[in-house]
Amino acid sequence: MAITAQEVNKLRKMTGAGMMDCKKALVEADGDFDKAIENLRKKGQKLSEKRADRETTEGTIFIKTNADETEAFLISLTCETDFVAKNEDFQKMGNTIINLVTEHKPADLDALKALPLDGLTVQEKLVELIGKIGEKLEISDYEKISGEKVVSYVHAGSKLGVLVALKNTGSSDANAVGRDVAMQIAAMNPVALDKDGVDSSIIEKEIEIGKETARQEGKPEEMLEKIAQGKLNKFFKENTLLSQAFVKDNKLTIAQYLDSANKGMTVSEFKRVAIG
Repeated sequence: MAITAQEVNKLRKMTGAGMMDCKKALVEADGDFDKAIENLRKKGQKLSEKRADRETTEGTIFIKTNADETEAFLISLTCETDFVAKNEDFQKMGNTIINLVTEHKPADLDALKALPLDGLTVQEKLVELIGKIGEKLEISDYEKISGEKVVSYVHAGSKLGVLVALKNTGSSDANAVGRDVAMQIAAMNPVALDKDGVDSSIIEKEIEIGKETARQEGKPEEMLEKIAQGKLNKFFKENTLLSQAFVKDNKLTIAQYLDSANKGMTVSEFKRVAIG
């Protein structure tokens, strides 16, 4: 049957799909709009399956903090190319999802993908967008954080985001202090808040590396454990947030910087997510 331009435009407004895709879907559906919409969704599903093994190393970090700055949420919406990451529909989808996340506070990534969105789930809407954009898209990360005061930071390019929860902020300018700490996390990528938070497998690996290095340097076997412990302490100092030298003033550790801003101020938790 003949499909009019008005009908194509109507479907385009309903779905956001391209004009030619809408026309083809309507032709295949003999003018039935519900069937045409289903055809467009199937196209997205086929593309999603076809491109499943593609890497999504581009994308955008989306962050939103609640009104009283005690909770923050972060997602990374990823794609195959930088061109698509800047696409208006891609950006709109990311903002829609982060707003939905802030409202519903899903427990994990699977729960996020199952949230309702325009009569579908978030994952189904993402597949629908794949059909329109033509690239693999996925929500690669979902993080949330809560505390006395939460500060967020998105690095230039929007491919790296940080969430920091502070406590004992007192009368300090917690936003400025939190931003300093978030930028430190972005730049120095600490593995944990302090040595107690370092995974045991990392500690074991560092001790073994320390011993082997000392052994190759010809150190006595009975000294290896002590040398490895010394190297482990250096690792803690360089790779745990509160012990790291403050980038803006390396005479202070991050713990000392926080304490100087307000006695007893510290970080209770942080999250760092990078794309690519």
